[in-house]
Amino acid sequence: MARILLGITGGIASYKACELVRRLVRAGHEVFLPQEQEPGKDAPGIFATDVGGIDWAECLVAIMDGADPDSGTCWECGYAYATKKPVVLFRSDLRRSGDADDIPYNAILIGAADAHVELHHGTVDEAAAAILAELVRLAPIDEPAMK
Repeated sequence: MARILLGITGGIASYKACELVRRLVRAGHEVFLPQEQEPGKDAPGIFATDVGGIDWAECLVAIMDGADPDSGTCWECGYAYATKKPVVLFRSDLRRSGDADDIPYNAILIGAADAHVELHHGTVDEAAAAILAELVRLAPIDEPAMK
């Protein structure tokens, strides 16, 4: 099982994130949601909590919905990449967000990601299944933690 930091932005984050977390937990993963840890904290406290969550996590799943994905979630992806943690991007938003027709996100985000899933008309169950499949695929052969 993996320790996952779930970075969420608009779209699915607004109404499906809780269900997605439930499905990841039901599959045996621990999930850290920065938004649950940050109420009442000032900017330095929020930053420290977020960095600590990424340091704790074995991978990062970033929900990249919104016309322009959240800058904080994008930073989390960069930090996870820099610390050599797998990054899975997920997008259910129909709006375009990429730098070119052949990429669904900013080119830098695509470069930092180990996997990206686009599921524009899927259910929460389909989203969870697609994300879980990527976590299994990315798990090191000798490390069952992400399975």
